[in-house]
Amino acid sequence: MTNAELLQRSLAAVWHPCTQMQHHERIPPVPVRRAQGVWLYDFEGRRVLDAISSWWVNLLGHGNPRINAALREQLESLEHVMLAGFTHEPVVQLSERLARLAPGRLGHCFYGSDGASAVEIALKMSFHYWRNAGKPAKTRFVALSNGYHGETLGALSVTDIPLFRDTYAPLLRAGDLVPSPDARRAEPGESAKEHALRCARALEEHLAAHAARTAALILEPLVQCAGGMAMYDAEYLRRARELCDRFEVHLIADEIAVGFGRTGTMFACEQAGIAPDVLCLSKGLTGGYLPLSAVLTTDDVYRAFYDERLTRGFLHSHSYTGNALACRAALAVLDILEQDRILERSRRTAQYLNARASALRAHPRAAHFRNTGMIWAFDVRDAAADFGPQFQRRAIEAGVLLRPLGNTVYWMPPLVIEEPEVDFLVDAVEKLI
Repeated sequence: MTNAELLQRSLAAVWHPCTQMQHHERIPPVPVRRAQGVWLYDFEGRRVLDAISSWWVNLLGHGNPRINAALREQLESLEHVMLAGFTHEPVVQLSERLARLAPGRLGHCFYGSDGASAVEIALKMSFHYWRNAGKPAKTRFVALSNGYHGETLGALSVTDIPLFRDTYAPLLRAGDLVPSPDARRAEPGESAKEHALRCARALEEHLAAHAARTAALILEPLVQCAGGMAMYDAEYLRRARELCDRFEVHLIADEIAVGFGRTGTMFACEQAGIAPDVLCLSKGLTGGYLPLSAVLTTDDVYRAFYDERLTRGFLHSHSYTGNALACRAALAVLDILEQDRILERSRRTAQYLNARASALRAHPRAAHFRNTGMIWAFDVRDAAADFGPQFQRRAIEAGVLLRPLGNTVYWMPPLVIEEPEVDFLVDAVEKLI
């Protein structure tokens, strides 16, 4: 098959996500035949560096031989069995492993299929907990402005990205928003930490007035990804944890995008020294191989559902909950992260890339150049209305997959990217900007 043949068939049959399909008449999708490491290859052998890890899921490079081998081995014994009334070894092993790795005492794992389903699970779990605990008035959720938690109806109710939310607003259950600690929003002369503390005071005021009706605060720790890679000081997380404890509100940490080493630690919450009541994980969990999400929670939350009465149980399910193949891929990812000291390696890579990008940091069109772990972003001054699609097109022509968020250019490459590939990426971005 050729690139042209695949594109023709794809545009006739496939409705692509998060896409205005008419735009593909001008900017067609990128055909991919195979992938290896950080590179995607089309049908003519041309390669593109996957600088956004295929929507942030690919931690360890494409075609990882150890994950491949683990999946082949698992195929020989069990591909899937329903998790209602059944169990299997990979899901038990993964649950135990995640509980050991997670901050605090998050010893109970509930599984879904993707990030949005994890958020749905977390919201329902918190709501139902308070009902079982005799506080049925606690039904509302607080989220940060400019936050993103998914596009199913529950997740969209705590998302504050107008592009995704506004059309479906009549279908959503309204939540409450508090100011984002996004460091770009600091007042002149105000440090990122001072701004975070000011936003925490706004959260305190909100909870002081509305705690009786509030079930949980949900946030993305350290980096609000889809909201323009907004980065903030860890002090906000510490204050949020204290306030949730004081006002009896659950803290839900959405680490779907930032977990598994993306921010420089296994989980972003670690950098604040706090543990949430509920932790949502997905994306990098399987290294980008298979759909899987996990929601971890505490003994206290779990016990509120443990009862003879079925109505007090957590009545939520997905057909592929705890899929054996996906769990086995996740176990292989965790093995590689540990055995190959990937987080240590990625910290060295981040140092190299930051040094390498010094000219870009000083570029007059690059505002708010920022970095957390293996996530980089900057905002383009004086960007045209169609900046994002045009920049993406030009980047692909230059051999790099980048997908700007409005006027924000970012990259979040696989953790295993090597220095020559970093050079290629930075050189391409400098020329494009």
